[in-house]
Amino acid sequence: MNYEKDLYLMQQIYATIFALANKIQAKGDQSLQILTARQMMAMLAIIHLPGEKATYNNIAKKLGTTRQSVKQLIALMAKKGFVVTIPSEQDKRASNVQITELGKKAIIICDGRSLELMTDVFSQFTTQDMEILWKLLKKLYSYDGVEQDGFQENMNYESEEFFQNPNCRQTKNLKLVEQKLEREAESFEKQIQ
Repeated sequence: MNYEKDLYLMQQIYATIFALANKIQAKGDQSLQILTARQMMAMLAIIHLPGEKATYNNIAKKLGTTRQSVKQLIALMAKKGFVVTIPSEQDKRASNVQITELGKKAIIICDGRSLELMTDVFSQFTTQDMEILWKLLKKLYSYDGVEQDGFQENMNYESEEFFQNPNCRQTKNLKLVEQKLEREAESFEKQIQ
């Protein structure tokens, strides 16, 4: 084992992950426009948490961050009208976060932009490259024994309904959808200003 080389590689990997996260977040903010990349990921976390499970703690766990960070993020999103917080019926100390109709519209518009961004980011990757990268990233994430509580499970039923919208994921005629989304986005952005 070459400790000097291993240490060098660890430092380079750490620095690259840090810089890459910032680069993708900045590009995501620029691409999504309506939501920031962090807000979009929070929305996706909420969608993937069934019923009364969309609490600050569970959203934080899914995003790999702190409850306080999520609470601040949700407060900003609530101020813009994208989400509301409702006291939990099961645990009076907790609040559940729900996506509003305005938030659903924002997600639908940002979903197409997000897909375009991901296609751009991974344009030089084969399916096998992405499978290997995902496997290695999950391994790295669990360095402390905690596995990632990711986004691979099914979305909750209510949220799944609005994702059945033909403007969303896996639409065959992406160009027409993009044009329609851009028109909707312009109208939506005027509405929230």
